[in-house]
Amino acid sequence: MSEPVSLRHGRLSAAVDPMGAQLLSLQLDGREYLWQGDPRFWARRAPVLFPIVGSLRDGRAESAQGPCVMGRHGIARNYEHAVVDRAADGSSVTFELRDSAETRAAYPYSFKLNMTYAITGEVTLSQTFRVTNTGDVTLPFCVGGHPAFNVPMGDAVDEAFEDYVLKFARPWSCTLPVIGEDGLMSWDNAFECPQGSDTVALTHASFAHDALMFTDVPDGVLTLLGAKSGHGVRVEFPGFPYIGVWSAANDAPFVALEPWSGHTTAHDEDDVFEHKAGMTLLAPGETNERTFHLTLF
Repeated sequence: MSEPVSLRHGRLSAAVDPMGAQLLSLQLDGREYLWQGDPRFWARRAPVLFPIVGSLRDGRAESAQGPCVMGRHGIARNYEHAVVDRAADGSSVTFELRDSAETRAAYPYSFKLNMTYAITGEVTLSQTFRVTNTGDVTLPFCVGGHPAFNVPMGDAVDEAFEDYVLKFARPWSCTLPVIGEDGLMSWDNAFECPQGSDTVALTHASFAHDALMFTDVPDGVLTLLGAKSGHGVRVEFPGFPYIGVWSAANDAPFVALEPWSGHTTAHDEDDVFEHKAGMTLLAPGETNERTFHLTLF
């Protein structure tokens, strides 16, 4: 296994694991903000989601090239990604994953996935997904990020999970579906959140039905904020129509902020891979790129 790649610039430092091209650490002024993967709650930290977000019904869908058979969030997180570029000043790194006989057994397409992590300011890390269709047929896919953050975060003291809120750019309303134990989405029992407000209070009970999925968030900006400490993380996600917010069962001390280009299969969808909500259909030889930005404070 390859060693993690370290990044440093300004007040930020980060580490990325070539296995899955997963962010392992994100520190501001030496204080760890990223969840460190305690298996008592959730062993991962910030997996890369490709070529699906969420789950297929019974782990399977039919595509123009044959069956797609894969677990939740796809295949990218299960493979080592090669380092193909590193900035001389240590501020960025780019990884690459290409299809293989093993990946094509699960996802019967030719592709190149490049993941770039770059510290783009004193306190901001950018994560870029660059997907290239290296085959001769249309490539269907979704991408998503899944970084989870310690709650409380930074050097916060005397602060509880319930002291954290989600802040939006302005007051708005959104109808949220419910995600079941099977990982599939239902609009039955959908609920409005927020309701004409720019703030959503968080408790562990907020995640009793898996992730909260917000659609078309104002300005593509969402902040997780500690009301007492003032510490938080702002995610800016232009080009991602959805963002999931999630924490694990048993009062897990983290919250994940997950920009998604698509979402998990809904109960009222069929099982044709190309029909999945948010699916990008990329022509042979073309490249699709999306970036989200994490700013710590």
